[in-house]
Amino acid sequence: MPEENNMIGVGDMVLLEPLSEDSFLENLRNRFDHSEIYTYIGSVVISVNPYRSLPIYTSDKVEEYRNRNFYELSPHIYALADEAYHSLRDQDKDQCILITGESGAGKTEASKLVMSYVAAVCGKGQEVNKVKEQLLQSNPVLEGSHLEIESMLTGDPLGGVISNYLLEKSRVVKQPRGERNFHIFYQLLSGASDDTLKKLKLHRDFSKYNYLSLDSAVVNGLDDATNFRTVRNAMQIVGFMEDEVQSVLELVAAVLKLGNIEFKPESRCNGTDESRIKDKNDLKEMCELLGIEQSVLERAFSYRTVEAKMEKVSTTLNVAQAYYARDALAKNLYSRLFTWLVTRINESIKAQTKTRHKVMGVLDIYGFEIFEDNSFEQFIINYCNEKLQQIFIELTLREEQEEYVREGIEWTNIEYFNNAIICDLIENNQNGILAMLDEECLRPGTVTDETFLDKLNTVCAEHQHFESRLSKNSKFLNDHSLPHSCFRIQHYAGKVLYRVEGFVDKNNDLLYRDLSQAMFKANHSLIKQLFPEGNPAKVNLKRPPTAGFQFRASVGTLMKNLQTKNPNYIRCIKPNDKKAPHIFTESLVRHQVRYLGLMENVRVRRAGYAFRQAYEPCLERYKMLCKQTWPHWRGPAREGVEVLMANLQVPAEEFSYGRSKIFIRNPRTLFFLEERRRQCLQDLATLIQKIYRGWKCRSHFLLLKKSQIVVAAWYRRYAQQKKYQRIKSATTVVQSYTRGWQVRREYRKFFRANAGKKIYNFTIQRIMQKYFLGLKSSLPSMSPIDKTWPTRPYLFLDGVHTELRRIFHLWRCKKYRSQFTEEKKAVYEEKLEASEIFKDKKALYPSSVSQPFKGDYLEISKNPKYQKLNSTVDEKVLLADVVNKINRANGKGTARIFLLTKKSVVLADQKTGQVKASVPLPDLSSVSVSTQSDGFFALKLKEGSASAVKGDFLLSSEHLIEIITKLHRIGATDQEQLNIDISDEFLVQFKQDKVCVKFIQGAPKNGNSVSCKRKNNRLLEVSVPTTA
Repeated sequence: MPEENNMIGVGDMVLLEPLSEDSFLENLRNRFDHSEIYTYIGSVVISVNPYRSLPIYTSDKVEEYRNRNFYELSPHIYALADEAYHSLRDQDKDQCILITGESGAGKTEASKLVMSYVAAVCGKGQEVNKVKEQLLQSNPVLEGSHLEIESMLTGDPLGGVISNYLLEKSRVVKQPRGERNFHIFYQLLSGASDDTLKKLKLHRDFSKYNYLSLDSAVVNGLDDATNFRTVRNAMQIVGFMEDEVQSVLELVAAVLKLGNIEFKPESRCNGTDESRIKDKNDLKEMCELLGIEQSVLERAFSYRTVEAKMEKVSTTLNVAQAYYARDALAKNLYSRLFTWLVTRINESIKAQTKTRHKVMGVLDIYGFEIFEDNSFEQFIINYCNEKLQQIFIELTLREEQEEYVREGIEWTNIEYFNNAIICDLIENNQNGILAMLDEECLRPGTVTDETFLDKLNTVCAEHQHFESRLSKNSKFLNDHSLPHSCFRIQHYAGKVLYRVEGFVDKNNDLLYRDLSQAMFKANHSLIKQLFPEGNPAKVNLKRPPTAGFQFRASVGTLMKNLQTKNPNYIRCIKPNDKKAPHIFTESLVRHQVRYLGLMENVRVRRAGYAFRQAYEPCLERYKMLCKQTWPHWRGPAREGVEVLMANLQVPAEEFSYGRSKIFIRNPRTLFFLEERRRQCLQDLATLIQKIYRGWKCRSHFLLLKKSQIVVAAWYRRYAQQKKYQRIKSATTVVQSYTRGWQVRREYRKFFRANAGKKIYNFTIQRIMQKYFLGLKSSLPSMSPIDKTWPTRPYLFLDGVHTELRRIFHLWRCKKYRSQFTEEKKAVYEEKLEASEIFKDKKALYPSSVSQPFKGDYLEISKNPKYQKLNSTVDEKVLLADVVNKINRANGKGTARIFLLTKKSVVLADQKTGQVKASVPLPDLSSVSVSTQSDGFFALKLKEGSASAVKGDFLLSSEHLIEIITKLHRIGATDQEQLNIDISDEFLVQFKQDKVCVKFIQGAPKNGNSVSCKRKNNRLLEVSVPTTA
């Protein structure tokens, strides 16, 4: 029994109580639902495919099961692999691990797990690791084969030999419902690169190939693309050259192409039908892949040549015969390729040394098959399983008997069903079914499936395990459930109905000589090796052995091989047909339990003693049930077990003592021991809890006591320190009061004389301090225009208060100015100068305060329109604007471009940019403007200057304030102050005449605009609208 007490269900079916098929299935279901997929029947492992990844195959698990007793831990495939490996290494017994189950039950995965475990636990080293890697990688390449690992006496692998016993080649052309073809076809189409598929003339779509069943093409949890890469990598590791891999893939592609070749009937003049290929495209591509002349293969599908002695007869093939020839070629092509792969891999992995080897065989084989439609393939597979069941029962009983003899236990015969009678019905050389099938195939005359069935009805009619509709046994004459073309065999796993149709043809398994010769003519090197009989120089007229004969010989070889080895069994079960996780279909599992003979296995194991265990682990497990053996037994283990069993009053007939083991007959006795152990463990657990809680409380108390001492010590120290600080502080206070009293007494006579002055000075200082602190907290904002200031608190501080206000304002202005850039400072200086000139003098000034002085309003340096004008001006332009030059004749204005530089004033035509006048600034004497809100100004020139010839300029501008300000600043820079005359009436010199310009306020006309009119030759009147 394993040590885990929390095991789900019963780990070993031998101990299942009560034992029935229903309880057997319920135990499997219970364990499966809790992800326990392994269960024992004695030393047999039942594996239920979970169809999902489980975290039970890690390196830690390998170490957990390494060198452990088989029953010591919960059931696992690693336990069986470890048992087999140690029997091989330590007891020098050749081993065989037989893995059976139907397709999809997880046989291939089980074989991988066994091999990976053996590889993990055996020795290390460069050469050993290389051999292990080659053995592991040989598994993905071959589906359904027998691998024998050859080891040194230390258990380290030397090499291996793969045997091809039972390849189900009929699967190539037809698969049972719900089953796939061989995986390599799906892997190639899913995982090969686009370039590889193009070279092989294939498409990824499975539906384009007749040989691939579509209902099971995609399987959940199976990644064909990844598996294809695994196969390619494995072939490289095993030692395949790149051209060999390519040749193998070309043959696989050729098989797929073969399935797409279809035939149609064509009538001949003599009235017979012959076959013709419908679409020759797939035939053409296949011939290109294999290097075969298309016409040669096409003829081989239409004609058959029969040679007898020295004569050759050529006959046409009808459509049915053509399809038979096509499928026969596909099956032979795949099976011969598989055989070649086995041989090729054996060359790479075989042991190189000649010393004696130990052998561990891993056989992955199909289980018993019962379909709705069972034919020749199911018949031979079930025959093989009958033989395996026979050897299993024999070896199991022999192993039991040997153990009983070894342990000195009396052996009693065990009643069981011996299926030798069924094996004899099939394989008997005189009247067995296979022998009669061969005889029927080889006899001259008309041979059909019906004649074969007639022979069976004649020879096997009296056999108790054979049934047919036309049997001579009257017991079956009224059984109308049997069709006329079928027979039924009572196998050990149940009755199976076989349809006789196709038995003769499948047994003949003939490949027409024309096809063999066509294959031999191929330019493909591998094809020539696979079809040596196609060589015309080596024509053999002898009939090849039948499929049944070959299969019987192969099974015989396998049985002899198994007889020489110690067998280990893994029974794989498929829980559902959907291949989905967490689904347990009881009817399907029940069917497999029956045909795998699992109930028979349990009954055989339970016929004698259901459980046996070595004395040491038995005493170790149950010693707490007896006071004499608990907690330590000082004597031999057997004596301890005897004392234990006597103390528990177990009936003597329920157990026997062997030399090294105790044998328990009934599972109830074991369950009684386990229940007593469970109760005792609960009592022990309670005792341990009580002792632990007492220890924990004592430890906690001691810790608290120790902590209390430490805390008390620190507190005393702290209390003394605080007491000392209080005493010290009190002493200091007393000292200070004493010193104060002494000082006051000493200086009391001097105090009165000087007290008034000191109090006055102290009061003044305190008032000043309070004043400054209050002023600090109530200062106004940093804005220069903020005129607020705290009120004066005392009259005697009036002068200080005023001076501080002035100093604060100056400091605030300085701080404000320090934030200005040079450019901004210049702008403010211009604004300040404009204020000095025009504030309270001209009505236009207030509206100009908020408008920034831009200067270049025309962007003369950037505007391509004024490029020529800009080039004529040498100095930097300080102001560029459009002004109106007033005509004295009519008072109307003409638009002119006004340019101001540091040296001159330039007037130019607005449209052409032509310079009309250029006046040096030294020639200006003054500028006259009105007090109104107009933009008129007069540039007066110095008499006698060169510019004064044409007279003064009367201009009008929207930016008058900025123009006059800039002219004034430039004049100040040149140390020749320009006069600004602000008056509502001034004289303007127009050539030889002086004209008076008079500004009057009038009613708004023409939209509030300023108007200028000539009154006479000496007067221009400017009407300015009255502002509100």
